[in-house]
Amino acid sequence: MQAGSTMPVNEVEPSAFGLTAPAWIALAMLAVFGILFWKKVHVAIGKALDDKIKLIRDQLAEAEALRKEAEALKAEYEAKAASADKDREALLERARDEADEIVAKAKTNAEALIERRTRMAEDKIAAEERAAVEQLRAAAADAAAKAAARLIAERHDAKTDAQLVDQAIKEIDRR
Repeated sequence: MQAGSTMPVNEVEPSAFGLTAPAWIALAMLAVFGILFWKKVHVAIGKALDDKIKLIRDQLAEAEALRKEAEALKAEYEAKAASADKDREALLERARDEADEIVAKAKTNAEALIERRTRMAEDKIAAEERAAVEQLRAAAADAAAKAAARLIAERHDAKTDAQLVDQAIKEIDRR
């Protein structure tokens, strides 16, 4: 044989009972499958697969239930958060209203206090004015009485006094 020549080489495949290696492998495979079928392995495999499917379905149902529960909890907490926000807003609004009421009441009370004190001061001033007028009148009356007594004493004698007294008595009798 020379290099570069392409001559077919005949090789003989080993065989037993007229079957080649691939045929024996196929026959062995058929025998294994037959034994597996005869021992009902396919039923056991089907049952194991059914059990696994049932387990997976149960896990999926549990996961779905957990997901729904989580969504319900989420919705509940979102509602609570919204409610808390509303409560907070209502509380703030109520606090603002109460603060406004307190400020308005304090303003009203302060105005009433100022008005009362003004009225008290005016009453006190008026009382002082009345007292001053009364003192002035009393002083004027006292001064007039003293001046009249002095004038009477200077201008009248006992005879004139007697005539005045008699005249006053007559006027009292007429009344």
